[in-house]
Amino acid sequence: MTFLTFLILFFIVGAWGLETWVSKLNMQSLGQPIPEAFEHAIDAQKYARSQKYTRKKNALSTASGFVNVAAIVLCLFLGIFNVFNEWAYAISDNNILQGLAFLGIVSLASMLLSLPFSIYGTFVIEEEFGFNRTTPKLFIADRIKGILLSIVIGAPLAAGVLWFFQTFPTYGWLIAWGFATAFIFAVQYVAPIWIMPLFNKFTPLEDGDLRQAIENFAQRNGFNISGIYIIDGSKRSSKANAFFTGFGKQKRIALFDTLVNSMSTAEIVGVLAHEIGHCKLNHIKRMFITSIATTGITFFCLSLVLGYQPLYATFHVEQMTIAVGIVLFNFLYTPLSLLLTIFASYQSRKYEFEADAFAAKTTKTPWELSNALIKLSVNSLSNLTPHPAYVFLHYSHPPVVERIKALNNISI
Repeated sequence: MTFLTFLILFFIVGAWGLETWVSKLNMQSLGQPIPEAFEHAIDAQKYARSQKYTRKKNALSTASGFVNVAAIVLCLFLGIFNVFNEWAYAISDNNILQGLAFLGIVSLASMLLSLPFSIYGTFVIEEEFGFNRTTPKLFIADRIKGILLSIVIGAPLAAGVLWFFQTFPTYGWLIAWGFATAFIFAVQYVAPIWIMPLFNKFTPLEDGDLRQAIENFAQRNGFNISGIYIIDGSKRSSKANAFFTGFGKQKRIALFDTLVNSMSTAEIVGVLAHEIGHCKLNHIKRMFITSIATTGITFFCLSLVLGYQPLYATFHVEQMTIAVGIVLFNFLYTPLSLLLTIFASYQSRKYEFEADAFAAKTTKTPWELSNALIKLSVNSLSNLTPHPAYVFLHYSHPPVVERIKALNNISI
């Protein structure tokens, strides 16, 4: 075993070991009593049910993680990536098309590997706890649409990146970075209009108290919106949600029908005030900048190893290609990727507190947002006592108990 083989194994198995250890701590943290903020909202029976739900999801995630690590180790020692590359060479003589074929084969293999866990999670766990409303037909349709979108959107992006790295060996990463940034920005701009409606039906919110309350709040705070829509989230799950989408004049408010049916007007306005806070406080722009910077760092590091033959030899790959290098680079990049993810999650949690404070101060009714958060958490059987280490590694939002505590301390 070469040092590079050992290093890659250490990164892969080490990351899995860290994840397994933190997940174990998170399961141990479930033994705590009902948090004070939830004592009036959840009884012992439902609290135990939420803990059982968390344990089952964790067990599925642990099993999926183990299978993924085992698959990567097999690829490392059995030369499976070399087989995939030979298949790609048999498809076309063009370097870019070969690269797209290789990336497509790897993506398909990854999807097939995760498919049983996705099916079990949707039709067994979510079904057992009363959340699932996805039919097998809808499940299959979603997967087909996802594959087609990957071809229509992902293939041009990947082709551009491959071409820039191939044509400009020295500064290709910089040009590819700019191209990817512009491409992703364009997709984000058109997604609310052309992409999201492929998966959900967007129905304009009818005139009434809710629409009037939302428009009044947005107007008071100088926030322009192009539309307020109800989306049929209930066709997949009973869980509720709300979000903003789009940039510039294409900003849309999207409310899950499950949210509208389970909350009061004041609570919904509180949730949307939080989302508007993200826009008014420039959180979305800052997160986009962080994402762009992360992409730039990734592309630069990638450029350093694309021509490193021992990396290909470690995975028994005979032909050095950019597409293969991109896939292999991901395993070497694991530690830095983990650090960048931790930073992005920390930044996101900080922004969530700030958006909560914005909502509290602009609505003058912080308790309405607190009530909404409690309802969302109880109805979705959220883990109310996550371990701090698990939060540090995985949570993009602060634990709901901490958010409610912060809301209670805000002076309005």
